[in-house]
Amino acid sequence: MIGFGRRRRGVEQDRLVWHAAGLLLAYPDSGQGERLRLVEDILSHLPPAPRDQLAQTHRFLRDCDEFVAAAQYVETFDLRRRSTLYLTYWTAGDTRNRGREILAFADAYRAAGVDPPQSEAADHLTVVLEFAALVDPSSGAKLLSAHRVPLDMISASLTDSDSPYAPVLRAVCSTLPPASANDVRRAQQLAASGPPAESVGLPLFTLTVPPRRDGGM
Repeated sequence: MIGFGRRRRGVEQDRLVWHAAGLLLAYPDSGQGERLRLVEDILSHLPPAPRDQLAQTHRFLRDCDEFVAAAQYVETFDLRRRSTLYLTYWTAGDTRNRGREILAFADAYRAAGVDPPQSEAADHLTVVLEFAALVDPSSGAKLLSAHRVPLDMISASLTDSDSPYAPVLRAVCSTLPPASANDVRRAQQLAASGPPAESVGLPLFTLTVPPRRDGGM
């Protein structure tokens, strides 16, 4: 029972990390102030390592002008393929498989009793984190773990560019099992050659960089 209790506390802490990370990775719109207040409350319930990582990004967003934050977000996540938050870009790239992989995320949400979001793609990291934190931590953890390579690639890209969002990805990765040797090889292959691509005959879900948001910079 002691071991079970420790594991339960670990799961609850992971959910708090996922919740805070999803809020911090959201586009800085009019709801940003409320999201940052929620994150501040979550941080008070976390152990030092993830708390300190998430607090770095929280401080940046709290102290940053909202228009500057919005412009930097678009530049970081919407206009750079190497840091896109759409997880299927890393596993399917510009191929026919991407639509099927996005559908797999949506099916996981429906299996847990919730509908996929209408305002964002089902494979967007913020959606996956919210699902894992607030709906089904077991299924959510499986989705995140299955996409450990994409998460490591995004984390590396943000770290290389000295992005204020990099600590958030490191906090998320810290909640997952260590990368396997196969994961490392796959990440190295992606770094060298990029995601899969097809040049003709693509149906839906072909954009690797989404269009600029309404009202964005």
